[in-house]
Parts: sequence; structure tokens; C-alpha cells
Amino acid sequence: MTTDSPVKMTHRQVLEALTGLLLGMFVSMIATTVVSTSMPVIVHDLGGDQAAYTWVITATLLTTAISTPIWGKLADLFNRKLLIQLAIVIFVGATAAAGFAQDTNTLIAFRALQGIGGGGLAALSQVIMADIISPRERGRYMGLFGAVMAVATVGGPLLGGWITDAANWRWNFFVALPFAIAALIILQKTLHISTARTRKASIDYTGIVLLSAAVSLILIWITNAGSTFDWWGIETMLMVGGAIVAAVAFVIVELKVREPLIPLSLFKGRTFTLSVLASISIGVAMFGTSVYLAQYMQLSRGATPTEAGLMTLPMMAGLLIASMVVGQLVTRFGKWKGYLILGSVLLIVGSVTLSTLHYDTNFFLVSLYMFAMGAGVGMTMQNLVLIVQNVAKPSEMGVASSGVTFFRSLGGTVGVSVMGAVLANSLTGLFSDGKERIGEAIAKLGDKGAEVAAQLSSGTLPEVRLLPEPVRGIIEDFYAQAISHAFLIGIPLAVISLIAILFLPNRPLTTMTTSERAHADAAKTGSPVDDAADVAIADATALSGATTGTVTVVTGSNDRRDDAASDDRR
Repeated sequence: MTTDSPVKMTHRQVLEALTGLLLGMFVSMIATTVVSTSMPVIVHDLGGDQAAYTWVITATLLTTAISTPIWGKLADLFNRKLLIQLAIVIFVGATAAAGFAQDTNTLIAFRALQGIGGGGLAALSQVIMADIISPRERGRYMGLFGAVMAVATVGGPLLGGWITDAANWRWNFFVALPFAIAALIILQKTLHISTARTRKASIDYTGIVLLSAAVSLILIWITNAGSTFDWWGIETMLMVGGAIVAAVAFVIVELKVREPLIPLSLFKGRTFTLSVLASISIGVAMFGTSVYLAQYMQLSRGATPTEAGLMTLPMMAGLLIASMVVGQLVTRFGKWKGYLILGSVLLIVGSVTLSTLHYDTNFFLVSLYMFAMGAGVGMTMQNLVLIVQNVAKPSEMGVASSGVTFFRSLGGTVGVSVMGAVLANSLTGLFSDGKERIGEAIAKLGDKGAEVAAQLSSGTLPEVRLLPEPVRGIIEDFYAQAISHAFLIGIPLAVISLIAILFLPNRPLTTMTTSERAHADAAKTGSPVDDAADVAIADATALSGATTGTVTVVTGSNDRRDDAASDDRR
């Protein structure tokens, strides 16, 4: 089957097509960030402990990581517009259901379902962007994405903290519903994507099961080892052994199936392999740091949820400013590698400095540490996806884009779990060593001492700001030490990220969209475009109903784009 040559979309038409996509991303981000500062209160009210806190976060990250390559594969086979609408429905429906949770287990279950929808939004938004905007021109529109990120990442925690303090934390889970409805309507009207496909859909169900089993076993082992069971015991042997067997089986299956979940041929290219390696540490920095910074602000500095949202603004500011400025510079000059190197250096600086936190560290210094970490994430996160899309085959754009996102999410998932395990084990040791010190402080409280002692021994995550002095100061100190120990995990991974980025091939960015590249390749080889679902998406007139602007029919290109194998030879 052949398709008509794609037309060059005008700026106005691109903006119209992006409207619904941006709102869909806003829904995903606001539903996630709005609960970030209230999570310690939520877990406390539901009677959860530190392990429950970790799993409430990890459940979403786990299913996001696992589902991202699945959505990416589906994007190469089915109508992407329908898929992103389905992802929004799943994400927001699960988020709203989480608002009715009566215990941490139910909350974890709905958060896991939320992650499935989140994986779709993460993967599909990147794929659809590649359909309508070339890598070189992507920075031109980064201001729009930066604005959406600004409102969601800055406004979300503040709104969530205010709702928790003024009303009830459950309303945090319902706030995204009107935005989701609007996103679905706008996507239906503004995003026109071809539904044609020429090859039969084939889903790698075995790969999905094996990948899920391998990742889940590792995370369960990391979370429970050292507390529920010994690090070196029969449980460890079974879980780690099972994860290794599942991972090996997954690789074998991916080599044999017709439509692999993650085509291993992608790893033949240096750009993809090194970008994946770098993305893992980006995930740890992005997810792990933000999760435990909110806990640090509330449990080590006595902040309310609203105050915690305000106190984490420097990290969000660093992320947004860096991503917007670098996006514009990449478009203007076509250079990207220097910004990635600088970003990875800032990640190392942020990881090292955050690992030195104490409960009484000067907040100006804490703000500088957070800003450096945020700027590092902002310079590297999206650009790693960008350079992979720049060299990926049009027919593999979905799995290539989602592959980088998957490993970033996987890094964040494992990172949060490892950091949570380090935090929990550190707290256990600190409370054990400081038992006498805590006892002396409780004895000074008189009649209130018994109540405080019962709260601390219950295993439930405490509301530290409500504890009386001098007990409060001791507990804040313990949590600050434990959280700073957890941040040490990010240092070696940030160094690995820098090394991987240094060896990335410095390829120039193409000025062609995915669809134009597919048609240019077909023109060079004299063969028809194989899969209309892998090429962009349709007609500018259908997108805008307008005939203004210059239309350029692409029949060929002088842009050089090597496939994965030739990229590896470079």
C-alpha cells in the first residue's frame, strides 16, 4: 500500500494539532504532581509505614515502565489518536478511584492501574510529536511544553498541598477529571491521524508477562529484603533467581517473535544503547529525588504539604528553565551534545550535594542543590529521546521512542525502590541506636509521653510536625540522615550517565518529520511506504480546515540518516 506524499504543516496547523496533546500531557502531570506533597499525610491517614509509602510511589512507576514499550508497540500497529484517548481514560479513571481508597493496599492497586495509563501518555505523546514536528524544529515548540510543565509541576504540588490543608487529601485525586474530559474532546477535534495500516497486528503477550515478572520480582525483593526477610536467604534466592530466569527468557522470546515488544536490534546502534544507559540514571534523579525531597521537607523540616510544595520550587524552576532555554538553543543552532554533557555534570553535582542534607541545612543551599538537580534533568531528559528519534527508522519510531522512556521509567522505579529500602533500613538502625535518646525525650513530656511513644512504635509513618519538642527534633534528624543516605544511590548512576553521553555519536539533527523521512526513504529505494500507520498523519487541510501557508511536497531528501547498524559503525 502507498500513501500520498506528506505535506509540510504550517505553524498554525502544528499548534492546533498540539492543543489536545498538550492538554493530555497536562492531565497526566497534574494528576501525578497534585498528590506529591500530600503523600506523607495520605499514607499516615491510611495507616501505612515507610514500605507502604515506597510502594504507593513504586506501583505507579512499575506499571508505567512495563506498559510504556507495550503502548509504543501498539502505536506502530494501531490508530495513535484512539490509543492516547484510551490512555487518558485509564489514567484519570484509576486516579479518581484511588480517591476512594480506605487502606494502602487499595491505594497501591489503583496507583498501579494509573501507571498503565501514564505509560501510554508518556510513550504516545513522544511518538505523535515525531509525526508532526521534525527533531530540528522541536525546540521551537518547547516553550509550549515548558508552559504546560510549569503549570503542572509548580501548580500541582501547591494546589495539592492547599487542598490537603484546607479540605481533604481525597479531593487531590478528583481534580484532574474536568481537564481529562476537555482533553478528550479537544483531541477528537484537533488531532487527525491516519487509521490505515497494512500489516496484521501481532502483540507479544509472552514478552509482556516475562518482562512484568522480571521487573516485579526484583522490586519486591529490593523493597522487602532486610526487613521482611534476610538479604541472603531462600526468599532472595527465589526472587532474584526467578527474575534472572524471566529476563533471560524475555531476551530469547524477543529474538524469535515476529513483533517483539522491544526489538533487540535497536541495541546495535550506539545512539540507542548509550541513550538508554543515560536514561536510567535520569529516571533515578527525576523520580527518586522528587519523591524523597517532598518527604524530607515534611519529615525533616516540619513543613506542611502546602509549604513542602513551595519549598521544592527551586528544583522545578531548574527543570523548566533548562528545558525551555536548551530547547530553543537546539532549534536555533542545531547543536545538542554540549547541553547533554552539561546536564549530566549538573546531575552529578545535584546528587552529591543532596546527599549532604541535614535537618538544619541552610535552605538557600538546599535550594541551590535542588536547582542544579532540576537543571540537569531538564537538559537531558527530552533531548535523549530527541536524538534517538533522530536516527530511528520511521517504522520503529514507536518502539524506539518508548524504549528510551521505558528504561528511564525503569530506572526511576528501581531507583525509588532502592532509595526507599536504604531509607527504611537506615531509619531502623537510627531508631535502634537512638532508643535511649528518644526514651529520655519522651520522659520529659509527662502525660503526653505515652501517646507519643505509642505513635512512634506503631510503625505508621508519623506526622513529624505535630510531635512535641524535644522528640520532634530527634525524629527530624533521623529522617534527614536516612534520606541523605538514600540520595547517595544517585551519585554512581549520574557518573555512568555522563560517561554514556560523552560517547554518544554527535549526529546532526534532521529537519524532516517521521512521515517525510518514510516517504524520502521510499523514493530512494523505489519501494512503496510499507505501513501507513508508521508515517504521519495526514493532510494539513483536514487538520486546520485552512488553506493558508506554503505547502511543500516532499519527494526526496539529502538528509543522511543511518540505521541502527550504520550508527553503530560510527
